[in-house]
Amino acid sequence: MNYLAHLFLAKPTADSHMGNLLGDFCRGVDTSQFSLPILAGLDNHRRVDRFTDTHPDVRAAKTLFSAKRRRFAGIALDVLFDHFLIRHWHKYSDVGFAPFCELAYHRLDKRMAVMPLRMQRVVGSMINQQWLASYAQLDGVGFALDRIAGRIRFSHEFAGSVEEIERHYQEFEACFVRFFPELLNHIQQQSPERGIIG
Repeated sequence: MNYLAHLFLAKPTADSHMGNLLGDFCRGVDTSQFSLPILAGLDNHRRVDRFTDTHPDVRAAKTLFSAKRRRFAGIALDVLFDHFLIRHWHKYSDVGFAPFCELAYHRLDKRMAVMPLRMQRVVGSMINQQWLASYAQLDGVGFALDRIAGRIRFSHEFAGSVEEIERHYQEFEACFVRFFPELLNHIQQQSPERGIIG
């Protein structure tokens, strides 16, 4: 899952929000320096990713991508699922999308000083450029995916992948509608953050 979904599946605290994004920024970082609530959020991030990566509907959705882009299908679906979460927001949240984003940015900003440096840079850009709302439109999804493609250091054909998303949009949306409630239930029942204070 991508940034929005990880924040949505976090607890409504600054430590949890940081921890639930830390999974994308902790390579080479000594995580023992972080508090128990942050580490529980990190564990929650990893549990979300494991459930997502092994879910049969998600695996089937990856096969819809062409051979030249299939190795990046998981990345594309992560960002696309944020798009679908916004489209179906009213089904999953009693808090409006815009207020949720403002609260999330505020909580992340409160932990900026203890984030790894790369996370500080990315989260700073996320807040300043309002990334979460950009996923509401397919143009924003395409821009995010092309930005990711630009950071890949080896030869690839990932750029322009939004064209494949457009081609199979209904199938991808149907996958999300089946899969996401199961992910929600899994995390509600088995989150490492259950019982964590802070």
